[in-house]
Amino acid sequence: MKLTLLWSDILIWSLFVVVVVWGAWLARVEQVRGIWHRIFRSAVAMASATILLFYLLVALLDSVHFRLAVASSDAQATRHYHAQMQTPLDRLLLHTIEQSERTYSAPFATQEYTRSIVVDPTGKTTQRYLPLVHVGSGEDIVSRSLIALLWGLGIAGGMIGLHLLWGRGREATPLPWWSAYLTFGVLVVLMVWLYSLSHSYHVFGTDKVGGDIFYQSLKSIRTGVLIGVLTTLIMLPLALILGVSAGLFGGWVDDAIQYLYTTLSSIPSVLLIAGGVLVMGVMMDNNPQWFETTQERSDLRLLFLVGILGLTSWTGLCRLIRAETLKLSQLDFVTAAKAFGVGRWGIMRRHIIPNLMHIILISVVLDFSGLVLTEALLSYVGVGVDPTMYSWGNMINQARLEMAQEPMVWWSLLCAFVFMFLLVLSANLFSDRVQKVLDPRNKV
Repeated sequence: MKLTLLWSDILIWSLFVVVVVWGAWLARVEQVRGIWHRIFRSAVAMASATILLFYLLVALLDSVHFRLAVASSDAQATRHYHAQMQTPLDRLLLHTIEQSERTYSAPFATQEYTRSIVVDPTGKTTQRYLPLVHVGSGEDIVSRSLIALLWGLGIAGGMIGLHLLWGRGREATPLPWWSAYLTFGVLVVLMVWLYSLSHSYHVFGTDKVGGDIFYQSLKSIRTGVLIGVLTTLIMLPLALILGVSAGLFGGWVDDAIQYLYTTLSSIPSVLLIAGGVLVMGVMMDNNPQWFETTQERSDLRLLFLVGILGLTSWTGLCRLIRAETLKLSQLDFVTAAKAFGVGRWGIMRRHIIPNLMHIILISVVLDFSGLVLTEALLSYVGVGVDPTMYSWGNMINQARLEMAQEPMVWWSLLCAFVFMFLLVLSANLFSDRVQKVLDPRNKV
């Protein structure tokens, strides 16, 4: 096995490590710990955070790429590796990749969705539904479901029990852990049930070429999370630095920054993104030697799309931060700091930015969900991620033609909608709780 990390893998794992270390450092601060306790005192926030952590776990499992060695009988020969990259998620769902069918099939079906022309040995032509190759008989689904549900309840109960033993006596403030436990239990039981049945059925059906929709839906989680997280990392520093500088320094600095984001906001972002993606596509077509595999090509296009989205999405947050900075700069504690000779950079670091954190945190979570939806829209119009990359936008784009079939193929669109809906809804509910806690006008 040869580890082959893509640039997006390095970025998301680096970000994960930084967030964990930063969170551990902030946990030592009593005031910060109290704020997060107030946030998680809501049962809705606990449930939403559990769902968001599930999506993050799937994205991390799909962000370690490696290539397996080609089997060879000669031990002295040079070792070669397969061109196709795999991830731990691929190995976990390998049976869904190998059990490809010929064409469409509905969820839990035992035969194809449309009739096929069949010629029998006597030469008679008929139209009938052909049986699927990689499915069970349909008789053992109840027994398999019961066994899977018992396994799911056992796994969820064991992990919840370990957490109860580890956390007993450690929480000074009571939190609604029952909400997190219930959400976690439902997720574990549901995923164990789907995973168990996916060995004998296509639980979410198959697409036009027989690919498993359950596998595609889980693989698309990484794309959605990367688009939301990495784009936010690009736009946040731009919006924060330029917004605070415009509100605090004023004068020509304020005029220049206002002119910049007003001009950029006047240009339709879809046109900028489409132009950038097309230029990048031509560049990659002219330099095929840059990539050893199609995954590397798709990853570069994904990172370029992230960069374009980040450079076109910071204007709204920058305008909001500028307005809030103008208000904060007139308050008494900032005036007193100026009177004591504190420089503008010191005022920005000690007084302005800390008082903007609630706005920044709320905007980041809301922008994350908006960027997930933006990826789906861009892929739908053909200027999003590479068509070979799994994403909810590509699934919706493919379902556009499937919806016009007779009978209608509906499950691909429904699965993409449900997975995207849960992610966006959880992010929005969590941001709503953060807003209630951090907004000084609310008393929670």
